[in-house]
Amino acid sequence: MDIFSRDIDGGKSFDWGRASSDYAKYRDIYPPLFFEKVAGRGLCIKGQKVLDLGTGTGVVPRSMYHFGAEWIGSDISENQIAQAKVLAERAGMRIEFIVSSAEDIDYPDGSFDVITACQCFFYFDYDVVIPKLARLLKDGGKLVILFMAWVPSEDEIAKASEDLVLKYNPVWTGAGYERKPVFVPEIAKEYFDIVDTEEYDLPVPFTRESWNGRMKACRGVGASLAPDEISAWEKEHIEMLEKTAPVEFDVLHHAALAILQKI
Repeated sequence: MDIFSRDIDGGKSFDWGRASSDYAKYRDIYPPLFFEKVAGRGLCIKGQKVLDLGTGTGVVPRSMYHFGAEWIGSDISENQIAQAKVLAERAGMRIEFIVSSAEDIDYPDGSFDVITACQCFFYFDYDVVIPKLARLLKDGGKLVILFMAWVPSEDEIAKASEDLVLKYNPVWTGAGYERKPVFVPEIAKEYFDIVDTEEYDLPVPFTRESWNGRMKACRGVGASLAPDEISAWEKEHIEMLEKTAPVEFDVLHHAALAILQKI
């Protein structure tokens, strides 16, 4: 499904479904600490029912499954959900996955203890989604917003890879990330209290192959370029990595979370 936003990539359309195979293989990169930060706060654990918005290939529910919560994952892309179901079934995990945008999702009031949104919150229509999430949460329920991105100003491999994406897709707005807290829109303060935030750096390990796959599965490449452009980008990126990167390396990332409690 093509997605358009004036604030993202200059309005150029993208479709995560086009990148689903690479997404499933290369986007599950979050270190255990990323999820332990959530479970350590008593969230997404046994006895709780959790809805994961923008679940993609189900990375969050699959990564946190062992903490014991009951999970539902939703995503606007049918292809992403298809991959999520395959990966969960392969791992013997009982997770329900549905195709739905965050704006259209519909469950009875008070259905969930926790709602998570990882790497996707900025895509949502806040005026529609925020009141809906407050309604879907139980009294005192929590909304957990998660984000992680590489820091190109301090990582040469990340910076060179971004520059190559921009060569093929100059309107891509995913480049140049700088450390910042999770963005919480003003409307959220009408329905939620911000009860906890955290930011931290962490190294994420890659090989040349997995970093190439991770970059290819980003919005600026696999989700938006034409097939011949993707092939040309991939060839040039692999050649660049062979010349400049060791076989295995870490890429510096910055992670942030915000926990909002329903008022």
